[in-house]
Amino acid sequence: MPKTKSPIEVGCLIKTLPKSELVNAARTARQINPANAPAMGPTAAVRGRFNAPGDPMRIAVLTAKYWGPQLRKLTVSFMESTPADLQERILSHMNAWNKCGGISFTLTKGTGDVRISRKAGGYWSYLGTDIFHIPKNRPTMNLEAFSMSTPESEYKRVVRHETGHTLGFPHEHMRKALVARIDPAKAYRWFLANQGWDKATVNAQVLTSLKEADIMGTAPDQTSIMCYQLPGLITKDGKPITGGLDINKTDCGFCGSIYPKP
Repeated sequence: MPKTKSPIEVGCLIKTLPKSELVNAARTARQINPANAPAMGPTAAVRGRFNAPGDPMRIAVLTAKYWGPQLRKLTVSFMESTPADLQERILSHMNAWNKCGGISFTLTKGTGDVRISRKAGGYWSYLGTDIFHIPKNRPTMNLEAFSMSTPESEYKRVVRHETGHTLGFPHEHMRKALVARIDPAKAYRWFLANQGWDKATVNAQVLTSLKEADIMGTAPDQTSIMCYQLPGLITKDGKPITGGLDINKTDCGFCGSIYPKP
């Protein structure tokens, strides 16, 4: 069935490493930040640091992809020839997260930690420390067809969302409470018709709940920049999952808690 035009813009895929790289990726994550060790179990120690009672944290970070609380600067390069003004514009939206937390992004003329392509393939990114396991000649983020004529609202919705993945933030709509609202049969039909996704893709990107033991965060937030906008046509109660169009206050607060500035 061909993909049809949808008023709901979804499109983002989280890229995952091949199974052959998972052990090495876990080792890298632990070297970058010891808190990423799988032996953490329910991450009680980490939760104790970041989730004091009453904290308004809503988004989550996958502990196995987390960069750690120290200040960090990641370099950025572009896979294709990209005008300087476009590079700077994309970078400025990536650094919208730096207004909240202690990770920043800087352009390099060499090969960046974050490598951006604008080729066909939609919008996608790898999660957190996984970017260090992508071959240097391949992108870690894709922003299909982004240009200086792309609306500012799309820069906020897409570039900031994909950068959130680079920080280790998964899709918020995959929190258990939000997945429970989705009717699988309706979701399969809708994503096939509107995104061209098969069942396996829908299962992986929408219907598989994140394990609460693997994340830091509290109540799910459907207005987070990390949450898809999903139509009422696929929910059990007919009400949409509103999705986020920009980094909201709780996104920013959580980012600042796990990636603190001095």
